[in-house]
Amino acid sequence: MTETWYFIDTGKQTPAYNMAVDECLLNWHSEGKIPPTIRFYEWEPAGLSVGYFQKTTNKIDLDAVRRNGYGLVRRLTGGRAVLHDKELTYSIVVSEEHAKMPSSIKEAYLVLSKGLLEGYQTLGIDASFAIPEGKLETTQSAVCFEEPSWYELVVDNKKAAGSAQTRKKGVILQHGSIPLTVDDNQLYDLFIYRNEKVKERARKSFKDKAISIEEAANRTVTMAETKRAFKEGFAKGLNIELQELTFSQEQEQEVIALMKSKYLQDEWNLSR
Repeated sequence: MTETWYFIDTGKQTPAYNMAVDECLLNWHSEGKIPPTIRFYEWEPAGLSVGYFQKTTNKIDLDAVRRNGYGLVRRLTGGRAVLHDKELTYSIVVSEEHAKMPSSIKEAYLVLSKGLLEGYQTLGIDASFAIPEGKLETTQSAVCFEEPSWYELVVDNKKAAGSAQTRKKGVILQHGSIPLTVDDNQLYDLFIYRNEKVKERARKSFKDKAISIEEAANRTVTMAETKRAFKEGFAKGLNIELQELTFSQEQEQEVIALMKSKYLQDEWNLSR
């Protein structure tokens, strides 16, 4: 029998609201109030999300973030900074005890990312899982899309989707970025480099490391088409049925309260 998970598309929201929703979904699933849930969302204004452990001091150019009208928010998950602009973002919450979930983070990535793989294939894009050779090199870069981790999606050996995962309160939260287009000029202006030469070198090499949906498909792909493909992809890849979730007034209030108390606060966002 096919299991039913919840699905919600919260549309375009601020960076702080987006991260508050992901944390609330994790909490509600932990408390048994909702089943496993998949969420789609977008960012307005565009936002720079930094990883839970990532330093912002002398790494992120906060003036450039503000100058460009972007929001900055710290994620619950690890990894490096992502500029969320013309993209579909997804999140998944599911119990660590779920029958389909392996205990290792790496293998759980593989299971959950099958939905992403199916989504790309539905769009006619020949994506595959990244399997880094030997030990992953760790660079000093603050930019997420510069190298794929285990089981992230690649097209032509370029990173197509960036995902991050955390486990709290017995729940796995995985969320990630599926760029429709990528503006690497804007991206590299948001980080602090030793000098312009180093920045330019990073910017140039980025073109060989990341790929957007439109570049991979070699055509214009709308957000609506992307959402349809990935919704179908998750249902097929995880062998689940999706039932629409609408937030109650109480749930919406909980999201807003968390957003205000945590994700709008410099104390959280700039804490490292």
